[in-house]
Amino acid sequence: MSGIASVKALDKLGKKVSAYDSKEKESMGNVLEELKGIDVNYYFNSLDFDTENIEYAIKSPGIKYETPVIQKLIENNVKIIGDLEAGFMVTKNEFVAITGTNGKTTITTLIGQLAHDANKNAMVTGNIGSGVFFDAFNAKNSEILIVEASSFQLDSTFTFKPHISIITNLTPDHLDWHKTEENYYNAKLKVAINQNEEDYCILNYDDELLKQYAKKLHTNICYFSSTKILESGIYVENDMITYNFAGEKSTIMNVKEIFIPGKHNLENILAACAAAKLMKIDNTTIKKTIKNFRGVEHRLEYVETYNGVKFYNDSKGTNPDSSIKAIQGIQGPIIIIAGGYDKNSDYDGFINSFDNKVKAMILLGQTKENIKNCALNHGFNKIYMVETMDEAVRKSYELSEKGDTVLLSPACASWGMYLNYEVRGKDFKERVKFYGENTNI
Repeated sequence: MSGIASVKALDKLGKKVSAYDSKEKESMGNVLEELKGIDVNYYFNSLDFDTENIEYAIKSPGIKYETPVIQKLIENNVKIIGDLEAGFMVTKNEFVAITGTNGKTTITTLIGQLAHDANKNAMVTGNIGSGVFFDAFNAKNSEILIVEASSFQLDSTFTFKPHISIITNLTPDHLDWHKTEENYYNAKLKVAINQNEEDYCILNYDDELLKQYAKKLHTNICYFSSTKILESGIYVENDMITYNFAGEKSTIMNVKEIFIPGKHNLENILAACAAAKLMKIDNTTIKKTIKNFRGVEHRLEYVETYNGVKFYNDSKGTNPDSSIKAIQGIQGPIIIIAGGYDKNSDYDGFINSFDNKVKAMILLGQTKENIKNCALNHGFNKIYMVETMDEAVRKSYELSEKGDTVLLSPACASWGMYLNYEVRGKDFKERVKFYGENTNI
């Protein structure tokens, strides 16, 4: 979608646009229809184009730099940017940007809701929405752009400088793309690297690695912690969310009033609260919004209870650390459905997090053998191998008893089996409902 949106924005800017796609023209019918009426030079799976008059190339986020088309552009001194950088270049509007290995979408969505409830002129974009470039180009004057920024998007930024940035945490992810942990972490840090003393970066105090990387920053840092009382920042004291930063100290709400479960969601809420305070949203509005916040689809989403068994959809658990947090946020006993696309992840921590809470694991996808072998090495052998989500859900009904929780939290990306994690999560929920309402099958 970001490529289509970028073409539309460039056309409105009066730029001459060339577009490349590795697919053949015959498979691009819907895209061509959507761009009908726009003057575009198309190159389908062909490098036969002249770079002489190309100043910038806007790269879709997941495209690797090793791709032949990108290599040709680089060799001919074309500046490679992403839609996040392009969006920043075409507007003077204020940005609030959220990144990190986990929690991005929940925090971005919550900040968007907080801004809406406070009658702020704001728009949610980035991984959520039609693309930063398109949205930034069409933004109204003074409209705040609340951006979920992936490592792919940040990797192709150079001047991007949000007024408020958030880095939730740092754990290894997308190593199939970034090659090394260092590359991945540095890409994440680019959300704040250009910020100065007029800006703010909100960081997780409980993440030791993140605190080390924060030494590279030159901006005002507001820490959040779910485990420690801080001299400065936002934290929990006597069950109260307490904000003590920039000359203000106040209590916002009791943590027992939060609906969404899990320590990781408390961390998400603390980060969002810090951003809301820096956006000058009052405590009454913050409290009301958070009390009513029911989370985001596919993020530890409660699906239904059938025969005393609860079902949770955490399809956004696309890496081991995210799934560890999901397990920690659910009361046992748990039957977990895991596996998917191989991103060269390490599953030792994931298996160790079972800690007698997980009674069985159902595996599918490209990584199922790797995860199985890792589990066996750690002495966990209640493993069931399946080929499809339908088989996985059916097996979970066979294994579960009243009081159990069935948790889809794959610890892997969805690619190879599904277009994205949303499609995977919807498939899970449909299968849960089907078997739950047809108990005699």
